[in-house]
Amino acid sequence: MRRGEPMTERTLIVLRHAKSAWDTGEPDHLRPLAARGLRDGLAVGRVLARYDLDVVLCSTATRARMTWLRAEKGGARCPDVRHDGGLYGADPDDVIRLVRGLPDSARTALLIGHEPTLAEFVLDVAQPSEVTERIAEKFPTAGVAVLRFGGGWEEVASGDTWVETFEVPRGHYGTDDD
Repeated sequence: MRRGEPMTERTLIVLRHAKSAWDTGEPDHLRPLAARGLRDGLAVGRVLARYDLDVVLCSTATRARMTWLRAEKGGARCPDVRHDGGLYGADPDDVIRLVRGLPDSARTALLIGHEPTLAEFVLDVAQPSEVTERIAEKFPTAGVAVLRFGGGWEEVASGDTWVETFEVPRGHYGTDDD
């Protein structure tokens, strides 16, 4: 940030894809969501509907793309959804580079990816807290971590990032519109 510029708060929402199916015979990249993942994706959408998303950066893995589609069905909205193959198999430094490339005009971004990368990324950029301790223990499927920091996206690893909330929305397990 340049001297004299007002500090701009940014929000980065980090979402692990919802529960995927295992016995599909598909390669890992192509595995779809399981029935629980379909339900949890809707619940994630209800959480994400609280935010004014400017950009979504989503892994190209089928389960990540399906998580976003289910989240939209649950109420999430964003005018700029980007699918990036670099998130599949990424390490935390790769994620930092991708986040630093987000447009300056974006104030709130959603990142949809995979473990163990997402937990490692959050632990690398966020100030230690009780919430980061929970994330270090487990970042479950459909887990949503909301990070806040001041400045531009290029400053995401500056150490001024904190985790505001961490929740794991779950869909109901009765009859629904799956």
